[in-house]
Amino acid sequence: MSSITSRLLAVIALLCLAAVSIALVSQHVFGMQPCAWCVLQRLIFLAIAAICIGGLLLGRHRAAVHRIAALLTLALSVGGALAAWYQYTVAANLFSCDMTFADRFMVNSGLDAHLPWLFGIFASCMDARVDLLGLEYALWGLGLFIATGILGIMAAFPRLSCTASAGR
Repeated sequence: MSSITSRLLAVIALLCLAAVSIALVSQHVFGMQPCAWCVLQRLIFLAIAAICIGGLLLGRHRAAVHRIAALLTLALSVGGALAAWYQYTVAANLFSCDMTFADRFMVNSGLDAHLPWLFGIFASCMDARVDLLGLEYALWGLGLFIATGILGIMAAFPRLSCTASAGR
């Protein structure tokens, strides 16, 4: 079962790194500037990727480490989905993201100042409303957070996912 969990953790990490890579290309190549909620979601995707990679590296001999990494992935995915949903339903309709949770968190963390190419806040939430293939970026993020959460559940409880697929 650990092999399935390892593969799932690797897939989750790759999906998260791909999401951040696409966001960076969108920003630096196509000029789509991020808002505070955008960069907060980048941070969450990177945290999920780091936890999955750490789980893979540290969990070679302990299945419990894989399970902990998967459960942390699930928790962060829920937080990311909430952030994406808030961005889509509330923040994108505000003229400014100033003083929202995402803005305060990113500024107080210092990440926006120390790594502006990755975490710099360069647009308001309303200005950062951009579509990719007909869907707003926030909805793409929401979908990916839901997917990583589902994969996290499957990685945390591989016997349940194997039993469910065997019953089909």
